[in-house]
Amino acid sequence: MSESYASIAFTRHVRQAQERYGSRAAAQRLGDSAPGSGEPRDPLTAFEADFIELRDGFYLASASDTGWPYVQFRGGTPGFVKVLDEHTFGWADFRGNRQYISVGNIAGDDRVSVFFMDYPRQLRLKVFGHASVVDVRDDPSLAQALTVEGYRAKVERAVTVTVVAFDWNCQQHITPRYSAEELRAIIGPMQEELERLRAQVRGGTAAA
Repeated sequence: MSESYASIAFTRHVRQAQERYGSRAAAQRLGDSAPGSGEPRDPLTAFEADFIELRDGFYLASASDTGWPYVQFRGGTPGFVKVLDEHTFGWADFRGNRQYISVGNIAGDDRVSVFFMDYPRQLRLKVFGHASVVDVRDDPSLAQALTVEGYRAKVERAVTVTVVAFDWNCQQHITPRYSAEELRAIIGPMQEELERLRAQVRGGTAAA
């Protein structure tokens, strides 16, 4: 855990809970420190950038005017989330159910939390950042940069997140799950080998 992430996540009440349940010393060893005067900005390395751009979905958490949290799942083909630089990633926002809950929440409070999951490898990247929603008419070049090639839905907005801090989670309790595409990549070669063996058996039976 980076010191930047801990300075945001370990609030006064979180620290009190750590004291109560006996994990405060361990938290401090992770790089825990009091929030500084300026906001941190953890730069994404090539490893985080590649990880983000290979994902086919993520979870986006925002907060409403009433303080209630809202979590939305966003999915797409791998590469639909694009890393624009070491501090910024974004995606094209298409016309959906037109409730605009995340869009509205971000307008009131741009702070978001994003979870990127790799279930087969049991990896989870957590990100704190500031989100920005830009109408496609106001910045066509940004919308174009985030457009998914071959996806025919209409782009209405571009969403970018300026990364403040990130952290990699423990793998222990992430259950491996596989998409249909990931399963095809695993099962496909096995099916081909099975067909080859069946052909050999048929050929041997015919020869006998």
